[in-house]
Amino acid sequence: MATRTAPFSGFEFLIAWRYLRARRAEGGVSVMTWISLIGIMLGVAALIITLAVRAGFRAEFVDTILGSNAHVTVYSAPQEVVPGTGIFSSLMPDYQDRAERIRKVPGVTRAAPLIRGQAMATFDDRSNVADVYGISAEDLATIPRVANPKTSQGDLSRFGEGIAMGSELARELGVTLGDRVRLISPNGAKTAFGTSPRVNAYEVVYIFTAGRWDIDRTRVYMPFAEAQSYFNREAGADEIEVDVTDPERVDDWTPQLIAAGGAGTMLWSWRDASGSFLRALDIEDNVMFVILAVLVLIATMNITSGLIMLVKNKGRDIGILRTMGLTEGSVLRVFFLCGAFTGVIGTAAGVALGVVFALYIDQVMAFVNWLNGGGAWDPSIRGIYALPAKLQPWDVTKAVALSLGLSFVVTIFPARRAARLNPVEALRYE
Repeated sequence: MATRTAPFSGFEFLIAWRYLRARRAEGGVSVMTWISLIGIMLGVAALIITLAVRAGFRAEFVDTILGSNAHVTVYSAPQEVVPGTGIFSSLMPDYQDRAERIRKVPGVTRAAPLIRGQAMATFDDRSNVADVYGISAEDLATIPRVANPKTSQGDLSRFGEGIAMGSELARELGVTLGDRVRLISPNGAKTAFGTSPRVNAYEVVYIFTAGRWDIDRTRVYMPFAEAQSYFNREAGADEIEVDVTDPERVDDWTPQLIAAGGAGTMLWSWRDASGSFLRALDIEDNVMFVILAVLVLIATMNITSGLIMLVKNKGRDIGILRTMGLTEGSVLRVFFLCGAFTGVIGTAAGVALGVVFALYIDQVMAFVNWLNGGGAWDPSIRGIYALPAKLQPWDVTKAVALSLGLSFVVTIFPARRAARLNPVEALRYE
C-alpha cells in the first residue's frame, strides 16, 4: 500500500533536481531544459525592460511638461470690444488682481501673468519661428526647467536686460550669449498706410535646455513690460499661468480657480493639452504587456515539451518508484518541481538581466548609437533627448508573477500524466 508523505518533502525535491540535471545519456532532457530556461529569461527581461522604458518615458515626458509649462492656464473668454475696431478682446486688464486672488486659493503654488505671441527670430541670414512669452523676472525664476535646467548658459538675473532663449533655437540661429537677435512681428505699429511689422533687436542673456525638443527649439522669454509694448498688449495680460501642489489632480482645483478668476474665466490644464498623448501611452503600455506576456507564454510552453519527453524517458523510473510505494501525488509533485525549477531559475535570471539593462540604459543606448553611427534616438520625433528607464517595484512584480504563474500552470498537465502512469505498463518491457 502506498505510503502517504507530506507534500513537497525533501526527497521529492532531490528526485526532481536529479532528473533536471540528468544527462542526455541518462534519459534527461538537459538541452530542452536550457532552451526553456533561456526563453523564459529573455521573455521576462524583455517585459521588465519594456515596462521600465515606458514608465521612464512617461515620467520624463510629464516632468518636462510640468517643469516648463503651467499646470493650468487661466484666461478670459472674449467679451470686451477694443475701441475703434469692433473686435472682441480676451485681454485681462485686471490681471494683477486676478493673479492675487488665484494665489490665495489653497494648493496654488504659483500664479504668473503672461503675454503670449509669435514672432520671427532672425540672426545674420538665419531665421526661425519663435513662441514669445512675456513674463516677469520673478515669475520666470519659478519655472523649474528654465530657472534650473540640466544645462544653461548665461545669468538669469540679467533677464530684465534682454531675452532668454531655448538652446535648440539658439543653435539653429547660430546665437551665443551677448548676440542681438531681431524679433519681427507682423502686428506692429498702426500707421495711416496700415499696420507695419515691428522689428526689435534684443540681447540674448540666457540660454536654457528645458529637456523638451519642441520647447527648446521655439521658446523665447521676454520681460513682461517689454512684451506688452511689443505685442500691443498694454491694456493687460493674455493669461495667467497657475501651478498647484498636485498636478495629477489638477481638475480638483477647477471650481476654486473659476471662482477666483471671476466672470468669463476659462481654464486649460496640462491634461487638456497632453491628455490624448498620455492616454495613447497607457493603451500602448497595456498592448505591449499583452504581447510580451504571449512571448513569455510561448517560452514557458517549452517546459511542457521538455517534461513530456522527461516523463517518456523516465517511465521505468516512475514504475519502480510507484512499486516502492511512492504515491501519485508524490510523482505529480516531483515532475511539477522539475518544471517549477526551470520557471524559477529562468525568471530569476530574466529579472537580473532586465534590471541590469534598465539601470544601464544610457550605456546601452550609447552602444546602439555607436553601431548606427549616431542618430538612433531622434529628439525631434520623440520630444525628449534620451531614452529613459524607470524601474518600478510593481512592474517587476507583475513580470515575476506572470512568468511564475505560467510556468507553474503549464507543468500541471505533463506532471499529471506522469502521476497516472500505470507502473505495470511502465515495467512490462523492462
